[in-house]
Amino acid sequence: MKKRRRSGNGSKPVLLVILLIMLVGIAGVISAVISRFRVSNELMDLNQYFSNAAYGPVAEGQAAVVIGTEAQEERALVENGLYYLPLSMVNTQINKRFYWDSEGNQILYATPSALTYHPSAAEPGGEVWLKDGQVYLNLSFVQQYTDMDVYTAENPRRIAVQNTFTGLQTVTVKGSSAVRYQGGIKSPILRNVSSGEELILLEQLEDWVHVATKDGFKGYIQKKAVSAPQEMNVQRNASQEQYSYITLDEKVNLVWHQVTNTSANELLSSDTANMSGVNVISPTWYSITDNSGNISDLSSVSYVEEAHAMGLQVWGLVDNFSPDISSTVILSSTAARQNLISQLVNSAVSTGQDGINVDLETLQEEAGEHFLEFLRELSIECHKNGLILSVDNPVPKDFTSHYDRREQGLVVDYVIVMGYDEHYAGSYEAGSSASLPWVEQGVTDTIELVDPSRVILGIPFYSLAWKTLAGNLTLEQIGMGTMKKVIAENKAQTWWDNNVCQNIATYERNGASYKIWAEDESSLAMKVALTGKYGLGGTAAWKLGLEESTVWQVISDNLN
Repeated sequence: MKKRRRSGNGSKPVLLVILLIMLVGIAGVISAVISRFRVSNELMDLNQYFSNAAYGPVAEGQAAVVIGTEAQEERALVENGLYYLPLSMVNTQINKRFYWDSEGNQILYATPSALTYHPSAAEPGGEVWLKDGQVYLNLSFVQQYTDMDVYTAENPRRIAVQNTFTGLQTVTVKGSSAVRYQGGIKSPILRNVSSGEELILLEQLEDWVHVATKDGFKGYIQKKAVSAPQEMNVQRNASQEQYSYITLDEKVNLVWHQVTNTSANELLSSDTANMSGVNVISPTWYSITDNSGNISDLSSVSYVEEAHAMGLQVWGLVDNFSPDISSTVILSSTAARQNLISQLVNSAVSTGQDGINVDLETLQEEAGEHFLEFLRELSIECHKNGLILSVDNPVPKDFTSHYDRREQGLVVDYVIVMGYDEHYAGSYEAGSSASLPWVEQGVTDTIELVDPSRVILGIPFYSLAWKTLAGNLTLEQIGMGTMKKVIAENKAQTWWDNNVCQNIATYERNGASYKIWAEDESSLAMKVALTGKYGLGGTAAWKLGLEESTVWQVISDNLN
């Protein structure tokens, strides 16, 4: 029997299958490669983008808010096409001068020349909406007093506020492109952008740039799609009224004159007999006496006339040193605040003074916003009457940030840094009242916030004499003459300490150890010289009567 031969055709289907598998694999690889480099056109879900943990998605009657480049957690309210921003958001992020007067249920706004009143309503439609105990401001009302650009959009409803126009870098879009949620061509698109659009630069990465659009998006765009960074240069045509200042044509050389009764006014001539170079004297005439803002008044027409005849300006000082008052209560009450202002200005004008010096010390944090409103309102009345307004401040520290030197510097004529009380009774350790490095740090911290030409450096005419007996530390403040006499009589060991830039003296007596950080001509010369180094507006010395006559020439020489 013959055997049949196998045909070779049986291998062809196998080869075809293998070939097909290979083609499918190659196609898959090609598809994967193409997919990898395919640019996504997917749009970001903006309801998700503007959602946040506290409020969730943007609800009916609300609008998301972006200020600068930052989305805010709080929402604006929307009624009948009107946008209302929470007062807390406006005060902290946009314009802190909208002041809520809880007594009158109204907003006060102090311009440089006038105090305006804006009553609240329980229903929307006006400037101020009081809803469920919360204050909301009409967006157009905020714009009336604020230099800012506003962008509004729908789906979801949102507001973008741009109120920073300096200190930023921008990039310009070269052609049509997209800002994406994350860096990568697969990331969804937040917004398409076109050639010439300016974006705020946040960070440069290797191939992508982190940017913010001016209408409230923060995302990424390819670096090749934008220009090189450049400084933002925006010419603003703000219509808001700007502050102007009343200042001396020369450096201020002020001395405080402690006046505790009307009879002390008659001592002006004798108290200043050896004084020279001073152009401003500030008598301590006014003290707040009750929580209604009433004051004790020791001012004197004859004192002012005599001072003027000596070539001195007179800036009457007001303090809050009475233990029977609460500065927070007084300053937070519009009635008390305005009563205080009225009394101060009327007295200054009627006696012919040249200015008012505010010395409200140890203010609690909760008094901060009310203190600033007091200064704004007082500034209006002072400038209406040609009075110079100066304010005394401790050296800047975190725990006194509520004094807000930046805002003060915009509102008042002179900001005075009290360059003393580094150590004081109750300090944990003995030390100087005003070591030079500590004073200089206070100056540099202040002029970061205030125009240096309107900053005055306060200097002490007193020394700190510390006594240690049986482990107990006590302190006495002594004037320059007394300090030199004590050192001489006790044959104290004295040396110059370069760390504090002062002479230090030590001695023993009756079982006690004494150490004096001396303020004398040498230490004061170095402090006053800071005015030239930093372009300050002058000096203010506490207080008349503690100095020696030789110090006046030292101040004049180093001030000028």
